[in-house]
Amino acid sequence: MTLALPRIESAGLDGWMVRLFDSIDEANMPWLTALVRQCEASLSDALVDMVPSYTTLLVIFDPLVIAPGDVRQRLQQLLANLEPDDGSAEAAVVELPTWYDIRVGPELERIAERAGMSIEQVIEGHSQAEYRVFALGFAPGFAFMGRVAEAIACPRLDTPRRRVPKGSVAIAERQTSAYPQVSPGGWNLIGRTPAILFDRHRDGFSLLKVGDRVRFVPVSQAEFEQLGGDSQPMEARA
Repeated sequence: MTLALPRIESAGLDGWMVRLFDSIDEANMPWLTALVRQCEASLSDALVDMVPSYTTLLVIFDPLVIAPGDVRQRLQQLLANLEPDDGSAEAAVVELPTWYDIRVGPELERIAERAGMSIEQVIEGHSQAEYRVFALGFAPGFAFMGRVAEAIACPRLDTPRRRVPKGSVAIAERQTSAYPQVSPGGWNLIGRTPAILFDRHRDGFSLLKVGDRVRFVPVSQAEFEQLGGDSQPMEARA
């Protein structure tokens, strides 16, 4: 795969949007992770945040430390010599303890019925796979992960919920994720994790980063609560 001519677009006084691709493809990820790594090295203390997606990288910097024009010039230099990550650096493996239960995962039954499977088989299908983080977005710390097994893939809800509880583990088509905080959402809820997915006091804020490998590890309700999870059923949150 070759890299088409990237575009650098203004994203305000303190940001540049680097558009590497025009279409979503799993093959994009080595290029994006390579650019993330090189931006960290090049911009150092001037870098405030980076938000990668399937096709772009938003670079946010401190304009009191570095001029916007200087950042653009550095990005141009990085892009001129960019090579995709070769996979030699082993991606981090993050395990997310997950309580799978219809009380917190009401779409377990929907997915099982659609797939002609039992709820236990849906849980097994989701928890035995290893997922890659392809993008961060929608909400701080929300990681788009794939790919979910085709057998348990399920379309988004026709009507999104106004309030999805923090930590909810969900499926949409062949993607999976966990909600970092309470928010609206239309994904199929199948469980809940007690993991803190976004923390302003954590280096990098987000627990998950693009390129990470993720496993959802089934735990009991008691284990979930011991880890700090909120087991209040969905019905009580209407």
